[in-house]
Amino acid sequence: VQLVESGGGLAQPGGSLRLSCAASGSILSFNAMGWYRQAPGKEREFVAAITSGTSTNVADSVKGRFTISRDNAKNTVYLQMNSLKLEDTAVYYCNGALDRVYWGQGTQVTVSS
Repeated sequence: VQLVESGGGLAQPGGSLRLSCAASGSILSFNAMGWYRQAPGKEREFVAAITSGTSTNVADSVKGRFTISRDNAKNTVYLQMNSLKLEDTAVYYCNGALDRVYWGQGTQVTVSS
């Protein structure tokens, strides 16, 4: 199982980015998939998750700004990030729960003016 993130980059405060997490197999196999992030000098933290039944959960710090979704036909999970703040700067990781938890390699998101 491989998870590959893309879509990171540089954005201005108030801007938007959409991250993608492409799985090597069917994402329907995963019990849940999610996004975590890790800022420099900080621990990795939960951002958002979506179950195979499309129930979602997002961290309070991004609620109302970030949205997680999935496209089963494309085996891809997305993280739409709007109204970006400086403190959203981090490496964003995708993960999926199957027989164990699988992680992607991460994609850098930098919010800067």
